[in-house]
This record gives sequence, C-alpha cells and structure tokens, in this order.
Amino acid sequence: MNRILSVLLLILVCAGAAADPMKGDGALSGKVTDKSSGEALIGVTIYFPELSRGTTTDIDGKYAIGDLPERKLNVEVRYIGHKTIVTSVDMATTTHLDFKLAESDATMQEVVVTGLTGNILKKDSPTPITVVGAAQLNATPSTNIIDAISKQPGVAQITTGSGISKPVIRGLGFNRVVVVNDGVRQEGNQWGGEHGIEIDPQSISSAEILKGPASLMYGSDAMAGVIIFHDEVLPAPGKVVANASTEYQTNNGLFDYSVNAKGNNGGVVWSGRWSDKMAHAYKNRSDQYVLGSQYRERAAEGLVGINRKWGYSRLTLDYYHLTPGMVEGERGYSHSYGKSLPFQQVHHYKAVAENTLFLGKGTLKAIMAYQQNRRQEFEDSPEEPGLDFMLHTVNYDVKYKLPITDKLNMATGIGGMWQRSLNKGSEYLIPAYQLFDIGAFATTTYNTGKWVLSGGMRVDNRHLHSFELKGLFDRFSRDFTGVTGSVGAVYNATENMTFRMNVARGFRAPNLGELASNGVHEGTVTYEIGNHSLRPEYSWQADLGWDYTSKMLTTSLAIFTNFIDNYIFTQKLDGVKTDGYDTYKYIQGDARLIGGEASVDFHPVDRLHWANTFSYVNSVQLHQPADSKYLPYTPAPRWTADIRYDIVRDGTTLNNAYAAVQMECNLRQNHYYALNGTETATPSYTLFNVLAGTDIRTNGKKRASIYLSCNNIFDRIYQSHLSRLKYLGVNPANGRTGIFNMGRNFTVKVMIPIEI
Repeated sequence: MNRILSVLLLILVCAGAAADPMKGDGALSGKVTDKSSGEALIGVTIYFPELSRGTTTDIDGKYAIGDLPERKLNVEVRYIGHKTIVTSVDMATTTHLDFKLAESDATMQEVVVTGLTGNILKKDSPTPITVVGAAQLNATPSTNIIDAISKQPGVAQITTGSGISKPVIRGLGFNRVVVVNDGVRQEGNQWGGEHGIEIDPQSISSAEILKGPASLMYGSDAMAGVIIFHDEVLPAPGKVVANASTEYQTNNGLFDYSVNAKGNNGGVVWSGRWSDKMAHAYKNRSDQYVLGSQYRERAAEGLVGINRKWGYSRLTLDYYHLTPGMVEGERGYSHSYGKSLPFQQVHHYKAVAENTLFLGKGTLKAIMAYQQNRRQEFEDSPEEPGLDFMLHTVNYDVKYKLPITDKLNMATGIGGMWQRSLNKGSEYLIPAYQLFDIGAFATTTYNTGKWVLSGGMRVDNRHLHSFELKGLFDRFSRDFTGVTGSVGAVYNATENMTFRMNVARGFRAPNLGELASNGVHEGTVTYEIGNHSLRPEYSWQADLGWDYTSKMLTTSLAIFTNFIDNYIFTQKLDGVKTDGYDTYKYIQGDARLIGGEASVDFHPVDRLHWANTFSYVNSVQLHQPADSKYLPYTPAPRWTADIRYDIVRDGTTLNNAYAAVQMECNLRQNHYYALNGTETATPSYTLFNVLAGTDIRTNGKKRASIYLSCNNIFDRIYQSHLSRLKYLGVNPANGRTGIFNMGRNFTVKVMIPIEI
C-alpha cells in the first residue's frame, strides 16, 4: 500500500511539474507593525489557507514567501494579543504588502475555515463553526486532544478515566461525529464506548468544530458535525525550524515530551515529530487512586512534499500507540506507570497522499490514504489478547472548487472508503466484515455583500457484508443509500451585526457494532447484542444564529432543532445477565433535540476580558413513557466564565503574559434515560481553575513559552454525567456509587523553539 501511495504521489508531482515548470516567480513580501506604536512585530504568522503554508516575521518585522501561484489567495495575519487580519491578495499583480495590526479587543476575530463548501470566511458560514487556535490549545491543560476542546460551546466528551475521551456535539456522539486529521476521516473502531481518538495532541495546531449535519462534504456519520484537526504550518522556503515541549501534571503524574523539526529547501518540504506521554492512576478525595486509569501514549509523524506554483503534493506517515488500563471499579493506592491486567493496546498506522493542483481559476484536490487500526484487550494474560480487532481502511477523496465569478463559487467531488475488519483474538464481540462506501456531492455559494447564500446536495451508498462465525455470528449483507442536502443564508445587517440560518438533512448508516454485536465488551463491562434489522438514521435540522460585535462587546446566539428518524441506542434489558454481565440490546426510535449556545465576551478596559458561554441541549425520544423519554448520553446544561488579564504585550523579556480565572458550572441533569436503571440523575457541580502564561524573549527572539495552571482548585468531588465510570459499583469505604472524576491538578508546560 505504501508503494502505491508513493507512486501516486510521484505521478501527480511529475504531472504538475510538466504542466507548469516555473518555480519561485510568485512571491510576496512586506512588513508588519503595531498600528498604534508603529513598532515592528516579531513572530507574526503570515498564512495562506489554500496552500497550507506560510511564514513568520523576523526581528525587523519583515516577511517574504515565494513559490506562490499567480491567482487570488486569502492571507491570514495572526499575532497573539492583536486582531487577526484576513484579506484577499491577487498574486498576479501584488508582490509587496504591509500590515498594521491593532491590539485585540472584544471584536470578533475573522478566520478562514473549511466550512461546508471548502475554504470560506467564518463569518460567511450559515452554520456555527468554532475555531480553537494554537495559543488556546497550548494554554489549555488536558489529558488528550478531545479533552483540550471539550469546553467549547456545544461540545462535550464521553470519558473513560483521564486517558480516553469521545467527542459529543450538541448531544450526539459516537459514529455521529466525524473526526478529520491529515485531511481524511479518522477510522479506528470508534463505535466502541471506550474507544478514543488515536491522534497525537502535540501535532495539532488548530481545530475547527462544525456543528450540525455536515454530510455534504463528509458523507455518512457527520450527522452531529465534524471536528477538523489541522497540522502545524510548514515553514517558508530556505527555513529550518525545530521545537521541543514538555509537560507535567501532579494529579496523575502525567509526563510528556515532544520534539519536532521541519524545513523547506526550495519548495521541498519535510517534517518529523516524536511524542511520548505516560500517566499513572488519577485520584480524587472519594476514590483515592482509580486503579486501571493509567496509560502510556507514543506517536511519530513524518512528512515529505513539494510546493510549487502549480500546487503541492505531500506524503504523511503517522504512527500512534496507546496502552490504557481498563477501570473496573477497584480503588486503592498506585503510582505505577506500568501495565497491569486488564489493559488495552491500540496501534494506529496511517499513510496519506495529499495533492492539490491549481487548474486555471479552479483547484483540484485529491487525497488517498491507508489506515490500519489494531485494538487488543488483555484480561487474563499480558501476552495473549482476548478481543483483537484489526481494521484496514482505504480513504479516497477528490474535490474540485471553481470560482465561476467573483460572487459565485462551486465545489463538487466524490469520496468514500473501503474497509476490512478481522477478528484475530480468542474472544469476539463483532463479526469480521467488509464495507465499501461512496458518495458524490455538489455545493455552491453566492455572495452579494449583504447576503451570502449557500447550499448543495449529496448522494451516498454504503454496502456492508458481515462474515459468518458458526454459533456466534450470521452471514448477512446490507445496503444503505442516503440523499442529503442543505440550504442556508447569512445576512450582514450592519458592519457589526450578522444573522445566519440553515436547514440541513443528515444521514447515518448503522455500524457493525449496532447491527451484529454479540459478546462481552470488557472495556464497558457489558454484554452487547446487535440488531440486524436496524434502519439508517435520517435527520432534519434547522439552525438560527445572531452575532454582534463592537469594540467592547462580542455576543453570539445559536439555536437549533433536530428531528432524527430511527435514532439508534442501547437499551438495558431488565434483569438479564449474560455471562455475568448486564445485557444491552441495540434498538431505535424517533428523537427530537433542541438547544443552542450563547456567548458574551465583555472588554470593559484595555487588556481585560470577561468571557461567558452557555450550552444547552434537550434530547427526547418521541412517544415514550417518562422512564425512556430522554436519550442517553445527553450533556448537562453548562455555563463557563473566564476572566483574563493581559499583563504584558510586546514586552522586551516577558511577552504575551497573562493570568486568568475560569469557572465551569454544570447544572443538575434530570433528563436521563432511566429505563431499567440505565442512567441516573447527576447533581450539579462547579469547578474553578487558575491559569497563567508568558513567552520569554531575549534579543527580540522568543526563547520559550511557559504555561502554569491548576484545575479544580478547590478539589471538588464530582461526577460528569457523561463519565462512563459513574456506574462502576459502590465504594465500600464510603458507600458512594461509581467512580468520580479527577481531583485537584497542577500543570506546568514548557515549549522551546530551537534555532537551526
């Protein structure tokens, strides 16, 4: 497979070079200064989203980047503590461009996002999109990449201890959220309740969170939305840069480090990274140490590619290895970082060939990838796994975007995947299967200035074949076809006020776990039974949004209603034990979800920010009695508040220094799936965190970044409603039911850029 990808990459590189042999003619240079003082700004990022590359300003505030195509490009100018500039540059006529950055206030930051129709301005998207940048990711203490973004409005996480998190968007999770990394959807047996996301957090520079059905671009499973993780920006020609980072957390002894080097030699780009992380069992005042919550994580990434005026071609190779323990309810005392039975072992390999060609005014992007996910569970022996899944996935995706006029854009494409899953262990939960998925879409956007109209349609087909295992699994085949679409509009009422609206149709085919499970799922301590007759899920979702921004205030409101036909979930069978485990069977019904998010960022004086967000979702199963009325895994209403003061901006020794106090209030969750004791109510709780950070400079260059924090500073005992450990037995020491979340946790993180 690697040979095939390499040959494909070579063919496209040669084809592009033959089509346009010119190198380095398109170039842009200039200077970036502070708007009020006129001083040069050092380390400002100049980024071209369509090209996935950029550069930074030097000690004199100057920048230069070459090998640019002679066409209109969006350019982002970003610098911490200052307002981002996004502008369009015609590279056929422009070679020099200076920028003046104003200090940041409460006005909304503009940014280019992937959106539902390709690269667009965030303000022009009819559906809500949240962007989490590198500065915010670095400053947020977390134990995994989903944990790092889980406090964003409308986002939550289903957790299994501190090491495993699954994303939830507006009350929907599991296979209803598509995660994209390296340009392709991440496939790693994500149907499992304790199966996390196999992505190295250190390799991520930013995250986009698309809320609502995104089936147009991503096909089946994007019913709740999409999380897109972006890699670090590659350097400009002639530059080689490196960095190292390390982190320590006191509660679970988490220690990690990551080293990265990347360069650009005349348009030939390369990058390499190695990351390592370990943590022992976490603790809280109720359970002491939660045995089995320790984990070890290792990851490696390598990239090689070429940038030219005709486009770019890149080959990325990823390796990820996670060894988490399995929490089964034992408490005690343990500082061990080593493996102890039971535990899991996950290996994820990925190779991605990404190719972008500029054809006239249009852009053709072709991606082909191979992923292998090996997930093993060890219960009785550290050498012989019980469950042992091996999943092979081939992703393919071809998109073409054409600006028909200055106001009208069109995008069309075809994509899908092939999968083959094998059982290689002595125990079984799902049968071996084969899957082929294909979809075609077309979208369009029309921008009149005041109005931005967008919409499109998509057709998907998924064929799934399950193989027989006598006495356990039947042989069967299913075909699922879905037609989806969306139509939306953005109205720029004034320069500071925007209204947005969207209606979308979503589609999701049942996965093999839902269709054919029949076995003990050790990681969830349950026996699961599938349902061959499940029908695909369809949804209708309507979104309304309002944004207002001024010098002192930024507010936004997004509300939605979502009707889902054939919603699939597990029902606990009353009094049924199979092999000694509670037994769950997959069923479906019609559901309705309503809710939304609100945010207010108040900037009363220079350098002081007071940001508030509120998230709410009400998930109801229609036509059901009270004990089965609400859907399982519905997040509690949440209010977050963040008071931040920027102590130093553009300092000589300390730069971008800040201090912050955060509050997270999760209200009582009384809306839960009560049938047969599947879920219980969750009391309200409020957590307080403190954070501080700064860059350290000498001779005008950044030498290090330091981040300090304390989460749950008052050491509150609490259980998240979405914690899977909430139902693991009774603590004999105090009579409390279930495992509690992490207690007080201090974190220190250091990041060091290295000159080469």
